Amino acid sequence: MTLLAQYYVPGLHVEDHAIDVPLDWSGKQPGEGFDGESIRLFYRVVTAPEHVHDDLPLLVFLQGGPGGEGPRPLSPSSDGWIEEAVKHFRVVLPDQRGTGRSNRVDGTVMRRIGDPAAQAAYLKHFLADSIVKDFEHLRRTVFCGRQWVTLGQSYGGFLTLTYLSFFPEGVTASFTCGGIPHVPANATEVYEHTFPRMARKTAQFYERYPQDAERAAAVADILAAGDVTLPNGDQLTVERFQMLGSDFGMKPSFERVHWILDQAFLDGDGSASKDSPLSEPFLASVAAATSSRPLYWPLQEFIYADGEMDEPIRWAAQRVRDTKPEFDPAARLLLFTGEAMFPWMFEKEAALRPFGPAMDLLMEDTSWGHIYDEDQLARNEVPLQSAVYFDDLYVDSGMQLDTLSRVGNSHYWTTNEFEHDGLHGSLVFKHLFDEALNRGDLEALY
Repeated sequence: MTLLAQYYVPGLHVEDHAIDVPLDWSGKQPGEGFDGESIRLFYRVVTAPEHVHDDLPLLVFLQGGPGGEGPRPLSPSSDGWIEEAVKHFRVVLPDQRGTGRSNRVDGTVMRRIGDPAAQAAYLKHFLADSIVKDFEHLRRTVFCGRQWVTLGQSYGGFLTLTYLSFFPEGVTASFTCGGIPHVPANATEVYEHTFPRMARKTAQFYERYPQDAERAAAVADILAAGDVTLPNGDQLTVERFQMLGSDFGMKPSFERVHWILDQAFLDGDGSASKDSPLSEPFLASVAAATSSRPLYWPLQEFIYADGEMDEPIRWAAQRVRDTKPEFDPAARLLLFTGEAMFPWMFEKEAALRPFGPAMDLLMEDTSWGHIYDEDQLARNEVPLQSAVYFDDLYVDSGMQLDTLSRVGNSHYWTTNEFEHDGLHGSLVFKHLFDEALNRGDLEALY
């Protein structure tokens, strides 16, 4: 363990640390020494100032994504769950491998590797099987094998089931929020559920802001008629414009997209007009809202790859989209798309273009790391408390409940009060914690 820094942000004591982990976990075990190429795993330990010297239980946060870094709190309330968590835990915030300060992976790294086959092999080291082994190595070495509680948000729930599949002895209890995957995993099945929900979300958006249907159609007509360039030099296509809907599973996403469209047109009073140029503030806002996080889109469909597969993933979202003409860029009303990646992104977006050759290989790959053990999950003894958001855009609630019905010692709270990002408010984690505490699931800690 290396202590890099310690300091305070308002209301929190923070320590920055890093350790070495193997790039390739093949033939290696967490907690043991290893040879070969290593990468740095960065993590923070966050504590309430009044508990800095107290021996509190550990809670490790499994960040959403894929390709998502740990939170950078501005205060206890800036990410709502932290304010409650630091009352009871010493909170560990890792940057998953390839993100944040943990040996980032981006286009520069892909260009440095060069060979597409080597790029593809490298990217396969940044999925759940490796991420969970990193965390278990951290627990066994730095934290001396002490059990911890896991809290998984979104993709962090996928990681939770991987953790419970292979290292349940390391976990006292688990919480998940909007993140129970369907097991067995199937990317095509996921998008068959996602696109109908996106159509409903778009309809709800236009019901709330009827004027935006005309605005979105006018913008799409302008984009279809000629080249429009974003501030970073990328071409703004209708397909990229449709990706504003990626935010529709969060609050207040309808309002964010509404105000982006509100400033779309340069001339006159800003009313919809196919004859007006698009404004610079609008283009800057679209660029920011649709910008590509380095690992988020490249790994998006491969989080559903588990072991030896009968069929390759082969651009699952695009294949499903091709069966739904209502999402055609030429359709009016224009429908927005959700959390889905498409082949054109790796051709037209500068940040993703270096990943393109590797993506073509990975989309045909059928050999992946094993991420779930269904038999182990069925006999799971670690208390699992899940928040299932009934209207979740990204992770289908019915599929979550089906999986939970086959996971031992699992409990769930189903609600339509929150969207996918409910954990970031002040209520969800407290509700889950109180449920587990009152059931006796945290008896070993308190």
